[in-house]
Formats: sequence, C-alpha cells, structure tokens
Amino acid sequence: MKKYLLTASAALALVLAGCASEGEEQEKNGVEETRGADQNTAADENQDAGEQEESGHEGMEHSSDGSIPDGLQEAADPKYPVGSEAIIETDHMPGMKGATATIVGAYGTTAYVITYEPTDGGAKVENHKWVIQEELEDAPEAPVEDGTEVTVLADHMKGMKGAEAVIETSKETTVYMIDYMPTDGGDEVKNHKWVTEDELSAKED
Repeated sequence: MKKYLLTASAALALVLAGCASEGEEQEKNGVEETRGADQNTAADENQDAGEQEESGHEGMEHSSDGSIPDGLQEAADPKYPVGSEAIIETDHMPGMKGATATIVGAYGTTAYVITYEPTDGGAKVENHKWVIQEELEDAPEAPVEDGTEVTVLADHMKGMKGAEAVIETSKETTVYMIDYMPTDGGDEVKNHKWVTEDELSAKED
C-alpha cells in the first residue's frame, strides 16, 4: 500500500510538472507574440511618420479662399484653361493622385521647392512643393538661386507664414489653382495652391 501511494504521488508530481511547463511555455509564447506585434506596430508607425516627414505636406491646408499674392500674373496661354478639367498626377496629399481637377486659375511664375522651420515650433519641413516667386518676401529676381535663404509669405501649412526657408530647386512654369474631389472619399478641396503644369495630364473624353 505504501509503495502504491509513493508511485501515485510520483505520477501526480510528473503530471503537475508537465502542466506547469506547458503553462510556462504558453505564457512565454504569448509574451513573445505580444512583443512581436508591438514591434511590428511601432515599425509601421515609424514608417508612416517617415513617409509624412519626407513628403513635407503633413498639416497642409487643402482648401483656401482663392486669394492670390500681389503681382501674380495670369498665364497668357495655359495648357489647361480656366474651367477645363485635368487629371492630377502628383500625390502632395492623400487622395490627390488620380483625382479630376477643375482649373480655377492659371498663372505664369517661378515655383520653388523649399525646406523650412515652422514658426509654430513644429518639425522641420523638407522639400515642400510649392511656393511661388510672389509668395517670397523681398525675394531677389527670379529664379532665386538654390541654397538662398528667404522668408515665406504663403500660409499653405501651419507655421509656414513668416518662416525662414532655404530654396532647394526652382522652375519657371505655369502653376494652377484647382478644385478636386479626393479619391479617398474626403471632402471636396477648393482653390488648392499649387500644382504645376507637369503635375497634370489631359483628361480623356
């Protein structure tokens, strides 16, 4: 009888040990899976943040009141006349690329890609498209040389107006103010500034 009790006790100990090991293994696996999911989520968030920072358009104001800066002249013979439609080929903001644009205004000017430090303390904005010659304070004659420091008068984004910027690149072109309905289901955008002529394509009938 004593021998039987010892054997039963040993068997029970083995069963309990096995359950404990299994439970510990499951707990360990659960921790590792949770840790892996957290790491993947963090990586995705970092990637999204990196894409937004690289594009330089986070916080951009989609619509405007349609006002234009002093001295800006209408284009004499724009490829896309006011009232016509064109397809947007750029992706300054979500829902923009592939949308149909209605041309509100067409102007001949010099357009600039700029990098600047927002006046509201926000993160540095790199390679923002576009500000134009008439949106620079006391700017030298166009085209302003790459690397020149300028003061921005445009308010396309929070913290842009009054910011000190560096000219990255420039091009003489026709810029367009447009209305469009975003492809991602967002609200209609009115009087968006700016897209350049090579960022539009003809709409097929």
